[in-house]
Amino acid sequence: MSRIDYSVWDHIEVSDDEDDTHPNIDTPSLFRWRHQARVERMEEFQNKGEEINKSLMECRRKLAETQKKLQELSVASSDDAKTELNKVQAEEKKLKKEERDWSKKMEEHRREEKKMPWNVDTLSRDGFSKSIVNVKPEVGQETEEEKEQKHKTFVEKYEKQIKHFGMLRRWDDSQKYLSDNPYLVCEETANYLVIMCIDLEVEEKHALMEQVAHQTIVMQFILELAKSLKVDPRGCFRQFFSKIKTADQQYQDAFNDELESFKERVRGRAKIRIEKAMKELEEEERQKRLGPGGLDPVEVYESLPAEMQKCFDEKDIQMLQEVISKMDPTEAKQHMKRCIDSGLWVPNAKVDVEGKDEEPTYEEVKQEQEEAKKE
Repeated sequence: MSRIDYSVWDHIEVSDDEDDTHPNIDTPSLFRWRHQARVERMEEFQNKGEEINKSLMECRRKLAETQKKLQELSVASSDDAKTELNKVQAEEKKLKKEERDWSKKMEEHRREEKKMPWNVDTLSRDGFSKSIVNVKPEVGQETEEEKEQKHKTFVEKYEKQIKHFGMLRRWDDSQKYLSDNPYLVCEETANYLVIMCIDLEVEEKHALMEQVAHQTIVMQFILELAKSLKVDPRGCFRQFFSKIKTADQQYQDAFNDELESFKERVRGRAKIRIEKAMKELEEEERQKRLGPGGLDPVEVYESLPAEMQKCFDEKDIQMLQEVISKMDPTEAKQHMKRCIDSGLWVPNAKVDVEGKDEEPTYEEVKQEQEEAKKE
């Protein structure tokens, strides 16, 4: 039996997850940004080829017109015709040189096109529609609700097996485990591994995250290969392992580059999640601190003049009286009102539940000042 020639896969560029990533993944699409960049490069390359071809066709059109005009002038005998003939011959020579230049550029463009890596957008051609494995039948587009339910059901049933696969290290172990559990070769496993990576990074389990990230990219490469061949991924994962275990340096570098890029995205996503959690915690604590007027006592304290803050720190009423006496009455009253609304001060309360002196209200301080003057 003839063996499959894996050399045709030496230049496959597998770096995106198209647009059917499960909504439960924290990132909108596992590798969408890479796919977009690749599509833009392909479009730019195609546009360049079209421009070269257009210029070549235009040059050939002008050359044909010039050669036709040259034939007409060659049979004329007048002096003017001879002068014009010299000009047209010079023009023909110029156009022939331009045609050679454009043809050379077109040939270089075609050679460059042949050297470009294959990917999901260029690999699915008629030549690859035949395979020794069964072709995956076309299925209807799933709704977001159906995808979410499918993911939830799968994870509930196979979470333990997915985690076990995520912790494997050797190629042979991974291949054997998938051979024993082929149902794991699917999008749901890849999606869960992505979430698992982010969770581990948030928990600062960096080494474990990198291990699971490796298995995530293994699964992603298998799924990409299945997409390009339009086959069920359970029927082609062995091809991936055969290729990666005997890979040349270029193929191995492509895998490692994808892995490093994925780990960077995981770290970025984990950082965002941590920052969001911290903000939510801070807001929750702030809501608990809010006083009867809806103000935050910490924010009110920080907005007070340094002299008033010192009075709070030392719980010195006499010092507070002196500070207020030197302030503008309107400004002092405004500060005191904000302290009451934040719960920093309790109006009409001299002693708190622990028996400690409570800071007075603005009116109480003023009243004490006036009584002191009378004495």
